[in-house]
Amino acid sequence: MTPSATSTLPPPARSPQPLTDGRRGGLEQGLVLTFVVVPLLALAAAVPLAWGWGLSVTDIAIAAAFYVVSGLGVTAGFHRYFTHGSFKANRLLRIALAIAGSLALQGSVTSWVADHRRHHAYSDKAGDPHSPWAFGTGPRALARGMWHAHVGWLFDRDRTNAARFAPDLLADRDIVRVDRAFLPLAVASLALPGVIGGLVTWSLTGALTALFWGGLVRVALLHHVTWSINSICHMWGDRPFAARDRSVNVWWLAIVSFGESWHNLHHADPTCARHGVKRGQVDLSALLIRGFEKLGWATAVRWPTPRRLERLGVQASTRSTAGRTETVTDPEASGSPSA
Repeated sequence: MTPSATSTLPPPARSPQPLTDGRRGGLEQGLVLTFVVVPLLALAAAVPLAWGWGLSVTDIAIAAAFYVVSGLGVTAGFHRYFTHGSFKANRLLRIALAIAGSLALQGSVTSWVADHRRHHAYSDKAGDPHSPWAFGTGPRALARGMWHAHVGWLFDRDRTNAARFAPDLLADRDIVRVDRAFLPLAVASLALPGVIGGLVTWSLTGALTALFWGGLVRVALLHHVTWSINSICHMWGDRPFAARDRSVNVWWLAIVSFGESWHNLHHADPTCARHGVKRGQVDLSALLIRGFEKLGWATAVRWPTPRRLERLGVQASTRSTAGRTETVTDPEASGSPSA
């Protein structure tokens, strides 16, 4: 079952289903802690290692390759395709995107999509799982909110109700199978760089350094880039389009996030396949989707058009700064799609 190209988000108020479907168990909480803390410790150890021994061209190449595959699996796959239906994909591409995204160790396809659809339904309001504005606008509240949006929300024991927010994926047999294989895929994501490094260098040292850089450090970097979209991209940056929340564009994250940091346009028009719509806004995820389209693997791609962008309106203020209230043009008055 392919997600609809219109990808209508679940209404926040009309559904009788609850936002969450229970509490996370101890094992699940432990896995979240492991996937967050262990790669982060590896990243902290990476700096002194980089200046000494243990880093080679092979390690960099392996880490970069896994970063690109798993990162684009999240951005073009989990986000633009599965969550928002920005395009339609054939069966093999759908499965490949689900597997690639799972290699990022950010949760299963269905749980990731359910969390993100809930985020859009309640963006920067009560019910949003990771808004940095959840605790107020004062310095202490914003510091707490920044932590919550960046990583703290992952330790919330309430699990988003997938039956409410991702029923299409629960009904997709292929995606259910990929969901069930998440733990083996996570192990493979960490172990494969080491295996490849060992085979290329034919040494145990090569295997260990590739495991470190291509497994642990790569996962940590991708985690924090992704989480920065939740935190930084709802706090400081440019707001050229009318949106119903505090989403902003952050240019310096564009390359490493594969275009996800053009976040204001995304929240103004969630189903658009390209987020960087202005001149000079690099969007690598959109380039990948364009490639899929040319190959015939993706169809019904929802590309931005002048008319579509006109409907989004323009903000009364084009800059967002934490703690400062802005006057914003009403997106409904300009016909903006719901974010």
